[in-house]
Amino acid sequence: MTLEETLSAIRPVDPAIEQAAWAHWDAIAKPLRALGLLEEAVVRMAGIQNTTDVRLNKRAVVAMCADNGVVEEGVTQTGQEVTAIVAENMTRHDTSVCQMAAVAHADVIPVDVGIYRPVEGPGMVQKCVRRSTRNMTKEPAMTLEETVQAIQAGIDVVCDLHSEGYNLIATGEMGIGNTTTSSAIVSVLLDKDPAEVTGRGAGLSSKGLERKIHAIETAIERHKPDRADPLDVLSKVGGLDIAGLVGVYLACGAKRIPVLVDGFISAAAALAAVRMCPAVGDYLMASHVSKEPAGQMLMEALGLKPFLHAEMCLGEGTGAVAAMPLLDMGLAVYHGMVSFEDTHIETYVPQT
Repeated sequence: MTLEETLSAIRPVDPAIEQAAWAHWDAIAKPLRALGLLEEAVVRMAGIQNTTDVRLNKRAVVAMCADNGVVEEGVTQTGQEVTAIVAENMTRHDTSVCQMAAVAHADVIPVDVGIYRPVEGPGMVQKCVRRSTRNMTKEPAMTLEETVQAIQAGIDVVCDLHSEGYNLIATGEMGIGNTTTSSAIVSVLLDKDPAEVTGRGAGLSSKGLERKIHAIETAIERHKPDRADPLDVLSKVGGLDIAGLVGVYLACGAKRIPVLVDGFISAAAALAAVRMCPAVGDYLMASHVSKEPAGQMLMEALGLKPFLHAEMCLGEGTGAVAAMPLLDMGLAVYHGMVSFEDTHIETYVPQT
């Protein structure tokens, strides 16, 4: 599917299906709505899958991996070489998200959409648009064409996973410097001062944080990204990994796949996707709220309620994978619990 075809295929979910799922929940022999967000998640997935018989048979975390030229400005604690090392470790199932995904019965799908050097390894999906973005403080991070190509890479990955039977996708990323690009995107799209939405990422010093904020301010002032045009924002101050994630979200909407949003970087990409196509918001579920300063701002802007408040800021998709067992538990009750009628207990009714 092309980007245009993907956008045209996204439709809002059917509220009638969601109401039928709520009716099933309310017939279960337990206090009404007592599982809170777990019930809401199952109802949302029913709407997305267009059936009350919600199933999560095969799940994956898609980790978009790319480098960012802005690291030249001293905005990170480590250099670009770490992106390639961690991406290679993903192919050997030797990163944090791989260990957690094994517990959650999820496959990790690393995607090279722009790592600064070629990365090989079993399972590495080769979708490289260019070897790292440009330094956004000096020139736009990407051309518009490169941005669209990165979005298309995300679409292609999801279409392939859909054809293989995956029906739950989590977003993840790996890219040194991508909290800088995410903060720049959020600053523009939410019309916030860069200092208000920029955090320390992977352990920056106070001096490093100052450099990071300055780099974002410089890039925004130099390129003047158009807040009303998400593609313009992505190309000027974004990253290949973030653009790839935008494609993941859009394709999940087109293919009716529930998608778990990870932390700050994934949520920044989700915001860009929703600004491109508001209906894609129906297909998003928040796993956790990031420890980054703008984490809660993004949840509010997206209208999402995260399952976890665990002060996580690791990335890779770890927060999204951590939420998967909660979905399994919710579905276990939804499918397996007896009804009020079965147990001859008087049905609970809402109290006023």
